[in-house]
Amino acid sequence: MARIAIYGKRVPDEAQPFVERTLASLREEGCDITIYRGFQHRLNESWNLGLDLPEYTSAEALQALNPDFLLVIGGDGTLLDATSQVGRSGIPLIGLNTGRLGFLANITRDEAPTALKRILQGAYRIEERFTLQASTDGPELLDPNFALNEIAVSRKGTTSMISVHVHLDGQFLNTYWADGLLLSTPTGSTGYNLSCGGPILMPQSPNFIITPIAPHNLTVRPLVIPNDGVLELRIEAREGNFLCSLDSRVFTLDVGTTLRIQQADFKFRLVQTEVQDFPTTLRNKLLWGLDRRN
Repeated sequence: MARIAIYGKRVPDEAQPFVERTLASLREEGCDITIYRGFQHRLNESWNLGLDLPEYTSAEALQALNPDFLLVIGGDGTLLDATSQVGRSGIPLIGLNTGRLGFLANITRDEAPTALKRILQGAYRIEERFTLQASTDGPELLDPNFALNEIAVSRKGTTSMISVHVHLDGQFLNTYWADGLLLSTPTGSTGYNLSCGGPILMPQSPNFIITPIAPHNLTVRPLVIPNDGVLELRIEAREGNFLCSLDSRVFTLDVGTTLRIQQADFKFRLVQTEVQDFPTTLRNKLLWGLDRRN
């Protein structure tokens, strides 16, 4: 019997039949189901489903359960939030997309019934994704301190640029005058990094990307670096503080704080089915090969 934990946040109303069908399929397959309390409450409140499934309430509780999979219902943002639930536990993540096609939550509604059945039969593979972690030289606590997509520093409460002094493995690299700076994983290369003109990396590429956000110097371009390097960032800003975001978690830090960013000592494990592959997701998401001129 597969032990399945379920996590979600907001789900569009048009996805109700899909969610109900997914829960029914898991029951039919004899799964031992546990659901995040906040998500079950939201489903019952929004759709009056009358669900009374066993619940978990925190990351610690989920990790103590140690389910075979964490099934994430939502989009890429929801799956990124779910990484905080999983932490360093190694629980594999399955992403069922209830909205537009995602890069992380890339099992569509149409594919879900067959995909789930095949996963429960053991027809899947695990992709391990590189992760970033950050620490500071001061009392500020970044908790949790990891990111699957990217770590970003940016201005706060001002329209003025910030200056980001960057050292790589102890050697001065550059000072970026910009709205901010991104440090992206290969997984995050199709997120904020892509919007800022950075390159797309294959998920298993042993690299990270440094991408400036609206840089003042037009000669400054995104830079791909080996993922075994250690970056140190020191920020100057008129407001006396700046924002540091780790995926969707945002922290306010004081100017002068040194951020140390490097590859984390663990990887996230994403479940991929036999019908999923990164090139196909790229083509579908970015509309490659489609002629829109007419």
